Amino acid sequence: MWLFHHCLDIVLEPLKQAACFGRMMSDPTGNLHYCFTPLVSSIIDTPEACIRGCTSLVTTAMYKDFGDSDHRPPCTTALTLIQLQSIKCNIDEVEWYFATCKDFQLSDVSHPFWHDWLYADPSQFPTPEALNYWHCQFWDHDMQWCKHMLGAGELDFQFSVLPPIAGFHHFNQGVMKLKQVGGCTQRDVQQYIIVVIAGLPQVDVVIAIRALMEFQYLAQAPAITLQMHDHISAALKTFHDHKHGIIDAGLCCGQTTGAALDHWEIPKLEFMQSVAPSIHQASIVIQWSADTTEHCQRSSDHNQQPEL
Repeated sequence: MWLFHHCLDIVLEPLKQAACFGRMMSDPTGNLHYCFTPLVSSIIDTPEACIRGCTSLVTTAMYKDFGDSDHRPPCTTALTLIQLQSIKCNIDEVEWYFATCKDFQLSDVSHPFWHDWLYADPSQFPTPEALNYWHCQFWDHDMQWCKHMLGAGELDFQFSVLPPIAGFHHFNQGVMKLKQVGGCTQRDVQQYIIVVIAGLPQVDVVIAIRALMEFQYLAQAPAITLQMHDHISAALKTFHDHKHGIIDAGLCCGQTTGAALDHWEIPKLEFMQSVAPSIHQASIVIQWSADTTEHCQRSSDHNQQPEL
């Protein structure tokens, strides 16, 4: 983590200078403009990897608060830097420094790459991104709740008997045995999940999952009005109002042990609290997409020579 921030600090230095003093840049037609480069968005591949200790990436919420419906205060630049400055130990004493960082719920980075970037705020620039924030969350959690509710065999059967629809993927062999599931497949499965679970007796579970689907689809709209913004917040509130049904039914289970859990220590769930504020601050979410870079990375891995 330290090396990552140190490298970014060096590579992004020209942008930091341009954010302070500006720089002449040409547009596609060759016209020159005096531009400034504040840090508006940082698309994070795996958000959990960047969590500050056991707290949220963008708020002051602790891991035990991740399932709360209340939005915790933001983790601002001033707050983080004050905490870092209050650590009075030698950075070279690695074990001692790491232990002291844990007391403040900080990572092991003494100088984050954004610490001297004008107006950079770690509670704002990690903008939500659909692929790693929602599609992966759906596959890792929502689908697991549905599997435990219906059973893997029944869930596959329900998908297989759905009539084929032109323009939509048809899972005639079910979904639970799929391998190397990527964002496209996750999106395809999401289009059917409400139809598959509709009518089940666990009403609160169905309402909670449907609310998450509504939240995700509304947040990905190419244009978001004030009314839609309110609907996004309302959909997330509906999930929190009914999520107790998932715990009560024992559907939330550990990935390794398989035992039923009674908590909501899911980082991506807490990140959803920051979606509506992010839309208000940085506009629509769909503009921050990792689809292109993920596709390029997988294409590169696929075309790599065996000897490499």
